[in-house]
Amino acid sequence: MKIAFDVDVLAKQMDINTMVHQVADWGYKYIEQSPHPRINPFYKHPLFSEDCEREYRKALKETGVEISSFIVVYRWSGPTEEERQFAVRNWKRMIEIAVDMGVPVINTEFSGDPNQQEICNGMWFKSMEELLPIIEREGLRVEIQSHPYDFCELNNETCDLVKSFRSKNLGVVYSAAHTFFYDQGKGDVHSMLKYAGDELTHVLFADTFNQTLDCRYIANPPSLNARGRADVTIHQHLAMGEGDVDFDGIFETLRGMDFANKQLKKDAPKVGGDNIACVSYFGFPEKMNIQAPEARERIERELLGKIKQINIVARNNLATIFTKIIFHFILNFKIIFNFYQKVKVRELYV
Repeated sequence: MKIAFDVDVLAKQMDINTMVHQVADWGYKYIEQSPHPRINPFYKHPLFSEDCEREYRKALKETGVEISSFIVVYRWSGPTEEERQFAVRNWKRMIEIAVDMGVPVINTEFSGDPNQQEICNGMWFKSMEELLPIIEREGLRVEIQSHPYDFCELNNETCDLVKSFRSKNLGVVYSAAHTFFYDQGKGDVHSMLKYAGDELTHVLFADTFNQTLDCRYIANPPSLNARGRADVTIHQHLAMGEGDVDFDGIFETLRGMDFANKQLKKDAPKVGGDNIACVSYFGFPEKMNIQAPEARERIERELLGKIKQINIVARNNLATIFTKIIFHFILNFKIIFNFYQKVKVRELYV
């Protein structure tokens, strides 16, 4: 399993070189490259000039960090045909960039209109008919996440849409920060993750409040809150433990699904290499020096057993040290005792 950091919280604060080095300093080996104005901007055609690519490759080489995945957001669900065609062109160029950079995974959203669900559903399938053969030919894994304010916000419905293609090149993203949109406020993480099953290849770790509960969020005028999801959607990407998401349940369920190791097996359900656990904290760059390493360490502890392994090593080291102390104590005791005996013998002769 790859543990990645979504660099959205850094991209507005620093250049690419500094961004990559910062992620490395926090102990991450992988970057999830979310929409960036110089690379893969929101809704617009990808850029990624030669200078930009050269800068990025240099930083990756200097740090040993790799790009685990790109995130793209294009209107491939329309609702207009012109928007859909533009989005498909964007996709084709982004696929070229991913292949050239050796990035096997692209994470995305439906990016449709919740007020036009039927037409957006049809537009998305139309785009997939055109793009899936290219995705499969290039050996990429494209992962879909349902998102607040989209034509499909529900976890299980998204899984059904992905499963309908029966493709090893498609997967599902579970974004913890969208949990309460996924099942309309229940927050039953175990049920949703299990429903995704082998389609689940990517989990985004961030907390949020349950927007269905009274006054968790306040939108003005208050009438907005009563007019339905099509009018206002609010969520956050907070640090784990700062909101209402059941992360103990998420980690327990992922362990039960063998999420960390599933893609390492010979009969892996999907292409594209390891599953991805990505820290997806937004909005508080001033907190990242503490929160980013803490998040990585928790994922390592919960899904890879890193702390347990460290403790075993520590115990073994302590046992070795203790054994050496006892050995030297016994050895020194014998030397002292023998010396004492010799002194006593000399005293007798004197």
